[in-house]
Amino acid sequence: MADTFDFGGEIVWRPTPEYVERSHLMRFMSAHSIKSFSELMERSTTDIAWFTDAVLRHLDIEFQQPYSQVVDISRGIQNPEWCVDGRLNITHNCVDKWANNTATSNNIALIWEGEEGKTRRLTYGELSIEVNRCANALRHLGFARGDALGIYMPMTPEIAIALLAIVKIGGIVLPLFSGYGAGAVCSRLKNANAKGLFTADGFFRRGKTVPLKPVADIALQDVPSIKNVIVLQRTGNAVKMQSKRDYWWHELVASQPDQAILEPTDAEDVLMVIYTSGTTGRPKGAVHTHCGFPVKAAQDIAFGLDVHPGETLYWMTDMGWMMGPWLVFGATLLGATFFMYDGAPDYPGPDRLWELVERHNINALGISPTLIRALSVHGEDPVKTHDLECIHLFGSTGEPWNPEPWRWLFEVVGNSTRPIINYSGGTEISGGIVMGNPLMPLKPASFSAPCPGIAADVFDEHGNSVRNQVGELVIRAPWIGMTRGFWQDKQRYLDTYWSRWKNVWVHGDWAAIDGDGLWYILGRSDDTINVAGKRLGPAEIESVLVRHPAVSEAAAIGVPHKIKGTEVVCLCVLAPGNKPNNDLRADLQAQVVADMGKPLRPGEIKFVSDLPKTRNAKVMRRIIRAAFLGENPGDTASLVNPEAVDEIRRAI
Repeated sequence: MADTFDFGGEIVWRPTPEYVERSHLMRFMSAHSIKSFSELMERSTTDIAWFTDAVLRHLDIEFQQPYSQVVDISRGIQNPEWCVDGRLNITHNCVDKWANNTATSNNIALIWEGEEGKTRRLTYGELSIEVNRCANALRHLGFARGDALGIYMPMTPEIAIALLAIVKIGGIVLPLFSGYGAGAVCSRLKNANAKGLFTADGFFRRGKTVPLKPVADIALQDVPSIKNVIVLQRTGNAVKMQSKRDYWWHELVASQPDQAILEPTDAEDVLMVIYTSGTTGRPKGAVHTHCGFPVKAAQDIAFGLDVHPGETLYWMTDMGWMMGPWLVFGATLLGATFFMYDGAPDYPGPDRLWELVERHNINALGISPTLIRALSVHGEDPVKTHDLECIHLFGSTGEPWNPEPWRWLFEVVGNSTRPIINYSGGTEISGGIVMGNPLMPLKPASFSAPCPGIAADVFDEHGNSVRNQVGELVIRAPWIGMTRGFWQDKQRYLDTYWSRWKNVWVHGDWAAIDGDGLWYILGRSDDTINVAGKRLGPAEIESVLVRHPAVSEAAAIGVPHKIKGTEVVCLCVLAPGNKPNNDLRADLQAQVVADMGKPLRPGEIKFVSDLPKTRNAKVMRRIIRAAFLGENPGDTASLVNPEAVDEIRRAI
């Protein structure tokens, strides 16, 4: 893709002295006699060992045994080893370090509010006790270092406690989106050979109870490796408890001792496997370690969002998306406060989010463009009825912006004085490739620069670095947060990111850099679908559809949607003897909801007699999408059945 990009727009925000002087970035640069951000970028990307060591010291990461070498790339930059010989269980730095210090033990670690209005606050000392009790409960059940445990829960304090407790015993965290259907939960737990699961009876959305444990029970019918399930009583809805497998949180965890041993782990021991979707095959389990994901998360929160101890960060997310663990690990490593809300952001009224910000004094607010598009239709009144002076800045991730909702957030909510720190990267990155920061000016929908330490660039189709032109987003050097590969599938990791250009990570996003050096992310360059910030591979939905006896083939694409940004649309080829009808369409939509969850329900299902394919039988989703949208499909010479494109157009 080599189109010239018309960026347009002028700089609308410049850092004030107050933003600059208080920033982590300025303190870091001053400590190392670095005079400009460009000098920092040059040094951080050409001397990654120096930069990584400096970040670990800036974040005051305490190792149980010091590392002898920051990074070893003798196996190639695709497979670096970080913090060589170091011993580190990151829970010490997230919780114990603060709880065991009388000067910080009473600082607030976590604030929570439920949709029904309940609230809860935990100091670092109190969080430590809860994490220890949960860790002891896991050990009581026989779980130990190296065991994988799933977390399939609503955003309550217990989900953060479970996350940190699994890590404390040296286990492997498997975060699962609470909106997933049974099929998606099952496939991820099976792939990781999970031994245990945290879940809840249900959760509240828009005043209604949504059952969760029954979905988990269906998923676990085909996961024989699961030994125990710990169930949080959140809503009080009736659930079945399986004898000798299922335990209530309030009965098992609350009775445990409040002191627990920190399991000794290597810095590169597996901490977490987060599943992200690709364009083909099963979901990819991105592997992260104790010295990787949490450190990168804390670095980005410090350098990009400039969060300090005593300040509160809220990122509207689910623990199943990387921003959930990112929020917990990153905020606690900084000794800051993280806020969690379990409910709909516009219930019971469109001002609920702004009410939360005011009531809990939230200083850094992370949202998505989808959410702002949905809230902006209600106008300014829901915003103006609340005092939002506590907001220091906004964060945004998940999908590209449109200028209009960006300006609404900046001007209406932020009074044109608070920056929107745009943030883009991914699960495999442990955070951002590109990000705004308090030292750099902003244009609407732009990113200030790559994150320090990320050697990002934009390539044309020939692998040449380009400016003022749309191209592939790439990274030229390793960084500490990079995934250590895909769970039990190293070759797939290499094929996905490292196979196009030698020693270059190709991320799968279209990007551009304008004449002022500002960056823009313009969507996926592969077939991955991004629905309201939730990435999924088309193959996941297609596999659900073809399980239906009436469907022989299916293709899933993402198309523009006014609120979500992108909506799933599916095309199905029916097996002989079946005819298209609305009942079948509704049945297929319901099947996707049951397996993948309601947020990923296809907006439309169209029936066709064939799908456009190449001679080697590859389904050309790019051409399908263009035909569906009435756009020029480009070169169709590779198709063995070009007439299928015309049929798609007629089906619309």
